[in-house]
Amino acid sequence: MPRVYVGIGSNIDRETNIRGAVRELTGRYGPLTLSPVYESRALGFEGGDFYNLVAGFNSVETIEQIKEWLLQTESRFGRRRQGNPFCSRTLDLDLLLYGDTVQHDDKVDLPHPDILRYAFVLRPLADIAPKLMHPEAGLTCSEIWKRFNNKQDMQKVDFRFENQG
Repeated sequence: MPRVYVGIGSNIDRETNIRGAVRELTGRYGPLTLSPVYESRALGFEGGDFYNLVAGFNSVETIEQIKEWLLQTESRFGRRRQGNPFCSRTLDLDLLLYGDTVQHDDKVDLPHPDILRYAFVLRPLADIAPKLMHPEAGLTCSEIWKRFNNKQDMQKVDFRFENQG
């Protein structure tokens, strides 16, 4: 059963949407490993600050099933895709890793390129999976983070989820 990692982000009603996404993921996939939540400025456009985190879980579902469910969940939370990826959003759910799958085609982009591109994706992933080997970079997530040159300004947020102490 592959280990799956999903990036979660929001900059519209972000506390409600992040909590809702975690609740939905837990309901579908069971117990999650959650990174700390980080706050960072919007990149590439003017918009409210984002909350971002990464969730890890095991799943028997296929890549396609998970991706479809993530898109449906974004829609349920009011996400409207308008072609421009640089805009405010209620909820952004990105499949980052599916085991050690490497697949880049018109349907799947794994590992997700944002892992190596953005601190708000890499840092929370390195927090919960520091020894996880990136299937293309050949380095662990913590090694990639130590070498990462694009460490944008991010702050950990004191964010509590349901059933969390």
